[in-house]
Amino acid sequence: MVKRPVKYFVVDAFTDTAFKGNPAAVCLLEKEEEQDEKWMQAVAREFNISQTCFLTPISSTQSDANDRSVTRFHLRWFTPLIEVKLCGHGTLASAHFLFAYRIARTDVIEFVTLSGILIAKRIPTGSNNVDASKFSDGDPEEHFSIELDFPAFPVLECESEIFHHFLKPRMALRGYFICVGLNQYARRSMQDPVCGSIHCALVPYWSKKLGKCDFVAYMDPVCGSAHCALVPYWSKKLGKCDLVAYMASPRGGVLDLHLDEANQRVLIRGKAVVVMEVSFVPLSSCAFED
Repeated sequence: MVKRPVKYFVVDAFTDTAFKGNPAAVCLLEKEEEQDEKWMQAVAREFNISQTCFLTPISSTQSDANDRSVTRFHLRWFTPLIEVKLCGHGTLASAHFLFAYRIARTDVIEFVTLSGILIAKRIPTGSNNVDASKFSDGDPEEHFSIELDFPAFPVLECESEIFHHFLKPRMALRGYFICVGLNQYARRSMQDPVCGSIHCALVPYWSKKLGKCDFVAYMDPVCGSAHCALVPYWSKKLGKCDLVAYMASPRGGVLDLHLDEANQRVLIRGKAVVVMEVSFVPLSSCAFED
């Protein structure tokens, strides 16, 4: 059980404006032995937002000492109910915290996760070709972007009219489903609670009214890992490897994307902003149910 004070942050990912994008809580632990799973799950349940992230620095080895260009951390993601294997906005939020508070003194971070090693790179401001003011309210805060190196995922494409029938039986489906040509019937399917477990994304064709945006996804809030499937799909449909996506939801979100076809990797670029910073001391006497 962790007994010393733990500092946590709430970071809005895939936006440069507070209270937009997708919020994630980021907790920094000092030692690997502090990774008490019951405590971490209890903390995530207490936050009750889509993801709570736990960072633990990896002790330096001789090989690490020779490579001063990379900072390494263990990273785990918890929803209020379970630990997940991959989370895009949680990774972006964690990287932004480490860069913004100068905990990572390099421009590259390696995260050791349940999905293997994920790379986050700090990109100078101005590299993103999206005018974020098109999609968010207020004056965007100027800061760096972050590029995430994620695996590319295969998808199952289906018509919007039949998508809802996949959900009715409450089948134990896993993977990404792309429903092209959004209508009201398909939009109602988004409200089904099963969607959260199968990472559903509903996508219309490219729209000129959104300017440089290549495609729009309807998920609330913005989901980074879903683009591991959306990018290969739209890259093939549009015949291009560099894409810009907008997450059409009340909070919104913008992603600058690239498909590395040779290595089957998706590069996801976005911004983030810290909206809350607190320290707390977990109670060692807390009891956690199995």
